[in-house]
Amino acid sequence: MTCAKRIAIVGAGVAGMALAIFATRQGHQVSLFERGSAVSSMGAGVTLWPNAIFVMEQMELGDAIKHKGGAPRFMRQLDQHGIQKGEFDILEVNRLCGFPSVTILRRDLMRILAKALHALGVDIEFNRSIAAQDIEGLRTQYDLVVGADGRMNSAVRQAIYAEDVLPRYQGFINIIGISQPGRGVIDAAIHDFCGAGERFGIVPVGDDLCFWAAAWRTPIDRARPLPAWYDEMDQRFRDWPGPVRKVLQSRDETSLNRIFVHDLDPLPYWHRDNVLIIGDAAHAPLPTSGQGACQALEDAWHLSRMLEEHDLLETALSHFYETRIVKTSAAQSAGRQVAQRIFGDQSKSSPPASGFSAGQLSRLWMQGLEKGSG
Repeated sequence: MTCAKRIAIVGAGVAGMALAIFATRQGHQVSLFERGSAVSSMGAGVTLWPNAIFVMEQMELGDAIKHKGGAPRFMRQLDQHGIQKGEFDILEVNRLCGFPSVTILRRDLMRILAKALHALGVDIEFNRSIAAQDIEGLRTQYDLVVGADGRMNSAVRQAIYAEDVLPRYQGFINIIGISQPGRGVIDAAIHDFCGAGERFGIVPVGDDLCFWAAAWRTPIDRARPLPAWYDEMDQRFRDWPGPVRKVLQSRDETSLNRIFVHDLDPLPYWHRDNVLIIGDAAHAPLPTSGQGACQALEDAWHLSRMLEEHDLLETALSHFYETRIVKTSAAQSAGRQVAQRIFGDQSKSSPPASGFSAGQLSRLWMQGLEKGSG
C-alpha cells in the first residue's frame, strides 16, 4: 500500500536523507530541498547506538557505517580529576540489542547517506531556502511535505503551528571538535569527564582519531567572538586529566564549533493536513540524551513503514505520531535530566549515573523496532 506519490522533503540532514532513501526505494517521487550549498557536516561526530544501526541495516548501509566508524567497548564516567566513578559495558548492550554501537564523524555519516541517495538517482536541490510562507505552495504541489529542517529555525514547524514553537535554551554551551591526539591517548572507550557545571566528553573513532565536546554553564552571548570562547575553553580545562589536555592540544581548528544548546518541549502534534515535521524539527533532544541522530533515523524508518501500510495519508501521519511520541519524549526527558545533573544550579562534580541496566537500556532503545525489516 502507498498513500503518497510525490514527497517534498525540506532539509538534507540525517532525517531528511534517510527518509529520502526509504521513500525512493518504495517507489515514491522525492524532491529534497537544502538551504545550504552542500551537504552539511555540522557537528563533529555522532554515536549511533544499536537502534540507529538497526535502521542503517534496513537501508543496507550498515557495513559502510561500520567500516568508517569506531566500535566503543565501554563508557567510562570520571570526575574532573580523572577518578573513575563508573563504567558502562557497551558490548553487553550491543549483545542484548543484536546490533553494534558505532561512533562516526558526522561528515562521514553524511557522505554515506548522500552517496546512497545519488545511487538511487535522487539529486539534492541545494541553495533552496524554504520559508514558512512557501509551505502552502509546496503542499498543493506535493502529496506530502516533510520538514526535516532542524531544531532552531524550522520553517515547516512554523507553518504547522500558528505561533512558532521556540526552542528552549538549557543554560549551557557545547564547543565541539575533532582531534588526533596520538596513539595510546584514547582507547576503545567513550570518556565522560564531569565537574561542577562542566563536562568534557571524548568519543574515539579510531586509534588516533576522536571527536569531543567541551561544555559549561553560561548565558547566551552571540556577540562574543568565537576565539574568546575557545580561549575560555582552554582556560577552563587546562588542569583537567591528561586525555582532555592532549585532545585540546591536538584539535583541528577548522572543526571547532560553538553551540548554545537548545531543545524542544514535547509537541502535541507533528502534522497539519499533508505537512509533517520529523527529526529535530519535531522533537530535538539535548546532546546529553545521546539519541538525537538515532531518533531521527528511527523517524525515517517508521514513517516509511506507515506510508506503506496505510492508504489514507491522515491515518499514516496520525499513527506515525502515536508510534513515536512516547519514545522521543523519553529521549527529551532523559537528556534534560542528565543536563540538570551536570549544569543545573545544584550541579555537582561527580558524573551522573545512567540509572539503567544493560537490559533496561536495550529494551528502551529497541522499543518499536521489533517488527519486520522496513
